[in-house]
Amino acid sequence: MDPGDPRGEGARRPQDDDDSFGWRDPAGDDPDYPDGDLFDDDPAYGRRRRSADDVFDETDEYQAPSFTAEELEGLDRGGGPRRFLPLEDEPTTLVARYLFPTERYRGEWKRHWIHLAKPIGIGAAATLILGYLAGFLTKQNINGLVTVAVLIWLGVISWVAWEVFDWYFDRFILTNKRVMVVNGIITRKVAMMPLLRVTDMKYEQSALGRMLSYGTFVLESAGQDQALREVKHLPNPNELYLRVVEEMYEPQAVEARLGKDDEGDDA
Repeated sequence: MDPGDPRGEGARRPQDDDDSFGWRDPAGDDPDYPDGDLFDDDPAYGRRRRSADDVFDETDEYQAPSFTAEELEGLDRGGGPRRFLPLEDEPTTLVARYLFPTERYRGEWKRHWIHLAKPIGIGAAATLILGYLAGFLTKQNINGLVTVAVLIWLGVISWVAWEVFDWYFDRFILTNKRVMVVNGIITRKVAMMPLLRVTDMKYEQSALGRMLSYGTFVLESAGQDQALREVKHLPNPNELYLRVVEEMYEPQAVEARLGKDDEGDDA
């Protein structure tokens, strides 16, 4: 027969017709060798497999997050590391006039008393210096200069009193929609920033600030003009930072915690 003939001895046989074609694993001839899928007994593998009977809920409707009692307990001031100081349920009359009806009040804070350190220090120094000077001038029988010294002292004390009143009417306010700073006695100034426009927020504490628990808040906004950027001498900055961040990113948790507190008060 012609060697070139495909039917000759040198011709290659189709693989499908040759039962002995290829390498055969001797383990396959072992009667104890398991049949089927080797990973059927693997729980981790089984969890990754799907069958035709599997049902998947793929609804497009938004599902509001739910919080268990244990999760809320960590947010409550009664337990967990995050202990919030209690706040008034209603805003003061000073603040209420700047809130619209659909806005939810979260709290208001006066600046730390360190804000008064400079004017009080100046008043104390003026009292000591002018008091000594008035006594010295009285001994010298220079009554005209004594009167001038007294008038200067009254002016300094009046300025100190003004600063104290201005500090008392100064408020940092947080709602579910914005942060505000209200200050001024005769001329009122109201600065606000929507929470949705806050792109970055940080607070800074000096060594003295950490000892006395006050700090400076810096708010960055997406807009060019920022009516509210740096707020100095705010008390308990870590707590206040957590409140603002939680209001920005977890408003449902705030509502859930406040609702739980209300139920506890009603009980």
